[in-house]
Amino acid sequence: MTTAFEEPAGKAELEEGSALTPRFSADGLVTAVVTDSRDGVLLMVAHMNAETLALTLDTGIAHYYSRSRQAIWKKGESSGNLQRVTEIRVDCDQDAIWLKVDVDGHGATCHTGRRSCFYRKVESDEAGAHRLITDTEAPLFDPTMVYQK
Repeated sequence: MTTAFEEPAGKAELEEGSALTPRFSADGLVTAVVTDSRDGVLLMVAHMNAETLALTLDTGIAHYYSRSRQAIWKKGESSGNLQRVTEIRVDCDQDAIWLKVDVDGHGATCHTGRRSCFYRKVESDEAGAHRLITDTEAPLFDPTMVYQK
């Protein structure tokens, strides 16, 4: 497995070339946006470092870097909801990655048991107060049963 990615030869190569030359931030991370490959639903946003990007490319299973745990995270390893990557795209300056995935198991991505981590929306009332409203279906699995540790 290779974890080193080359630096782009220049702006033209970065934006128009064929070399994968991700631009990791100062802390070594790049943002990863994850959507369902079948219907395009936004499932989650995470971070990848060079090692997790290489693992994802090599295995076809999504791996991320957990900033809170400071560790590699194979998405779905505990729950059985592995993310099988069907397509990877990069943005114009290669500092963000878009993964299109099929989710195994319950089909849930969120640790709360829901399909997407984006299960709440912000609503504002006439007085300008903001609150979160859950606007999706019930969880697909009981997290207390799956993550009993």
